[in-house]
Amino acid sequence: MLQINYIRENKQEVIDRLAVKHFNGQAVINEIIEKDDLRKKYQAELDTLLAEANLLAKQTGDLFKVGKAAEANELKDKSAAIKESTRSLQELLNAAEEAVKILLYQVPNLPHHSVPKGRTPEENITVFEEGAIPNLPENAVPHWELTKKYDIIDFELGVKITGAGFPVYKGKGSRLQRALINFFLDEAVKSGYTEFQPPLMVNEASGYGTGQLPDKEGQMYHVGIDNLYLIPTAEVPITNLHRDVIYKSDDFPIKNAAYSQCFRREAGSYGKDVRGLNRLHQFDKVEIVQIQHPDKSYETLDEMVEHVKGLLRKLELPYRILKLCGGDMSFSSALTYDFEVYSAAQKKWLEVSSVSNFESFQSNRLKLRYKEKEGKPQLAHTLNGSALAFPRIVAALLENNQTEKGIKLPKALVNYTGYEYID
Repeated sequence: MLQINYIRENKQEVIDRLAVKHFNGQAVINEIIEKDDLRKKYQAELDTLLAEANLLAKQTGDLFKVGKAAEANELKDKSAAIKESTRSLQELLNAAEEAVKILLYQVPNLPHHSVPKGRTPEENITVFEEGAIPNLPENAVPHWELTKKYDIIDFELGVKITGAGFPVYKGKGSRLQRALINFFLDEAVKSGYTEFQPPLMVNEASGYGTGQLPDKEGQMYHVGIDNLYLIPTAEVPITNLHRDVIYKSDDFPIKNAAYSQCFRREAGSYGKDVRGLNRLHQFDKVEIVQIQHPDKSYETLDEMVEHVKGLLRKLELPYRILKLCGGDMSFSSALTYDFEVYSAAQKKWLEVSSVSNFESFQSNRLKLRYKEKEGKPQLAHTLNGSALAFPRIVAALLENNQTEKGIKLPKALVNYTGYEYID
């Protein structure tokens, strides 16, 4: 969340930058400052009373020492009255602090100054494109027909045992999933990331820590009896590993990677764009996360972009990179690049990865800080990237590589699968 001091000192700038995300911040920013003024008033009054109580306690002790019990008891009675007032003020202060926090949770991160204005995905800016669009044979078909033809993914069976959006992988389809997991994780480890295997459920504090709550509450599966949430991405548990931690600046960069299954309700998603693997409720993904010094976080963002580029090159997929406009960015992000691969049979681009810098937005929620050799703790910057979401990668691999002999796998995956063709 945004820092209250920054909001106070840069009120109009905050409102103007939030407008780039099409968030009208005028009313909530004014209310935050008003509630924080009240919080400061209660804090000042409480500090004054506590100082008075400390002075009375000293005076009472001094009077007892010299045998002036009557005068000392009078001060004790006065201290008791002050104690009751401090209790009431503390309750008011706690309520004011909670009110400010609830309001701050409603405000998205400020977009970076380079974020283009725009409201829809069509207004995102293509900043890079690489790879040749494949020319498919006339009898080429989309991946949902290929998966049935080669018996590698069963969508109907998934509907039977769970519901739509929960496919069953089988045979060479299962092996391809396992190959992608190992390929992406091995590439991450080669790039200096430490591999983790996180829980698939997180508590409420973790959801608030990375910004999924309260913004995406309706999109997450909630286990009500235990008040736990199925993770929408491994970013949530991996970033929360660093909650309430103070690092030394020499510890950076901290590079983590994790494979996980991900769960998203995707409420309201219907139509042709969700057919087959295009949009699922459960899917596999490898996530990379970095904790970095603020001075180096945008250099690190570029490094993470290059990492994902390298993966797509090895998978021999044509891809492009989009800088997201303000209206298409996530609640927590300051700057996001989306990666899309071209799906030849569907004749469209499919999003497969995003790489984002959250600056100090998540760290302020997480209380994730660092210290230089001298000075007070400061907020670190957090970054993450999906490298990569499997379903649309699989869709593009199947569609772009269909031949008369079968689906020809890229060289990077042959050693992992043990076969060159899905046939």
